[in-house]
Amino acid sequence: MSTPPPYGDPVTAPFWEAAARLELLVQECRACGARQFTPRRLCLACGSADVGWLRCAGTGTVHSLTVSHLEVIPGLAPPYAVAIVALTEGPHLLSRLVGDGTLEAAIGDAVLLDWEERADAPPLPVFRLA
Repeated sequence: MSTPPPYGDPVTAPFWEAAARLELLVQECRACGARQFTPRRLCLACGSADVGWLRCAGTGTVHSLTVSHLEVIPGLAPPYAVAIVALTEGPHLLSRLVGDGTLEAAIGDAVLLDWEERADAPPLPVFRLA
């Protein structure tokens, strides 16, 4: 799969290319070891441009969440849960919770990575309750 704009941006392209393979990547600074998401040109912790990529295990916990009762995204019927997931590797990722029980999810719940396929773009990382 080729990565058309905006998915082909030099900073984010490795993330989207990995997503096409159903792999979740976060950036890891080679200078200080800090990990970050979303992808950036520089490390947010130390300012180094020497950032690489780390493959994530796909596990984490719900750090924060809300249930939307509005159709914010066309075709995504409410209600649905949106969460900030604290990945096991450290960074936090904003995502949607999918599957059974997500509307009753709570802060601290364990989650597992899943993928939402899209016809016109790379898959999106989503999470299911563990």
